Amino acid sequence: MFNISFIISHKNSILELQKNIDLMSSKALEICYDFPFFLSEELEEIFQAHEKVVFQKGEFILEEGKTANEYYILERGLARSFVNDFNGNEVTTHFFVENEVIIEVSSLFQRIPTQENIVCISDCECWKFSFETFQELFHKIPNLREWGRAWMSQQLFVYKQRSVEMFTLSATKRYLNLLEQKPHVIQFAPLKQIASYLGVTDTSLSRIRKELVSHPKKV
Repeated sequence: MFNISFIISHKNSILELQKNIDLMSSKALEICYDFPFFLSEELEEIFQAHEKVVFQKGEFILEEGKTANEYYILERGLARSFVNDFNGNEVTTHFFVENEVIIEVSSLFQRIPTQENIVCISDCECWKFSFETFQELFHKIPNLREWGRAWMSQQLFVYKQRSVEMFTLSATKRYLNLLEQKPHVIQFAPLKQIASYLGVTDTSLSRIRKELVSHPKKV
């Protein structure tokens, strides 16, 4: 007669082993936590704190009015954040591509309801890192604190650069920059979402695309 407890225990062991294999072979985790001062045992503990989750296309990762309780590392897929303007129109504020951190910083760290929505443009596979566990490891692992400061500094630069470029670069140049930096967005995101991110109308973006196809050497 089969020992049910043994079978369940064996199955759980296999699942745990598979999780460990997935964690240690995750390109997304390696890229996101690529920091020269991490020790191998520190990275292993940080990786182990992540949980793999799957979202369907159109599913919300975070909704306006709710408080973020985790951040995610995007393994596969494409997501975006957006707000609703005073007329009720969706305005895309950011695109999240593979190997990036999906996060709403203000809500997560200030513990306040978010004004943004984060939604999946395609099916997404992510690694979830809960705020509670992050806080524990943040105080336990000094190098995680240093990584966090470096990551935050880099993100501040990116957001500052984008805000400046909205006024200093033409819409065509902003589109080309997005194409260079995040080609998956141009390939898979709806035109309307890209247009709102670039601060132009759908019609203007269509015209820009046609001009680039017709006269690529003029750019």
